[in-house]
Amino acid sequence: MNARERLIELRKEMNLNRKQFCEYFMIPYRTVVDWEAGNRRVPEYLLNLMIYKAEAEKLLQKNEEEKEEKDGTK
Repeated sequence: MNARERLIELRKEMNLNRKQFCEYFMIPYRTVVDWEAGNRRVPEYLLNLMIYKAEAEKLLQKNEEEKEEKDGTK
C-alpha cells in the first residue's frame, strides 16, 4: 500500500470527512485533496506521525473508557 492509499485509509478509519481530518491535523484542505488525488506526495515521516497520533489517542480514549467502567463513573 502506498502513502496516498494509507492516508485515505487513515481518514476513513478515523471516520472523518476531509474537512474534519484537516482540522484535526491542522493541515490545509487543499494539501490533503492534492495528496489523496495523487497530485502531490504525502511525506512518509508526516504520514507516520499522523498514524502514531491517531493510534495513541485511540489508545488513550480506550484506557479512559475502561477506567470509567471500572470506577463505575460511566
